[in-house]
Amino acid sequence: MENAFHLSGWPGRRRHLPGLVAAAALLWFSPARAADPTPEQVDQGREVYAEFCATCHGRDMVNAGGFAFDLRTFPRADLDRFRSSVLNGKGQGMPAWRDKLADDDLTVLWAYIRSGGNN
Repeated sequence: MENAFHLSGWPGRRRHLPGLVAAAALLWFSPARAADPTPEQVDQGREVYAEFCATCHGRDMVNAGGFAFDLRTFPRADLDRFRSSVLNGKGQGMPAWRDKLADDDLTVLWAYIRSGGNN
């Protein structure tokens, strides 16, 4: 008797299953799924933001129509893009902060950005 979960119309199903399970595990445990930031991290990030970012991106991430990116719309799952933009800059409008921000500063700044400025 066949297993109730066997799909006889899908050849090679068993051969692909380990790869599908591995891909699902990578997505589930990816850095983008990291735990939500703590209120303390968000508060610390707000301070870093006020010092380094608010001049261009606006107080509490509310940009009054200037040239800077509206950080409230930044993809919450794109830490790599955020990190690269902050550390390396973007074109002529966004300076590189590599020599001014420590890793801890970047971590709490990301927590604040992920909060959308609402905490």
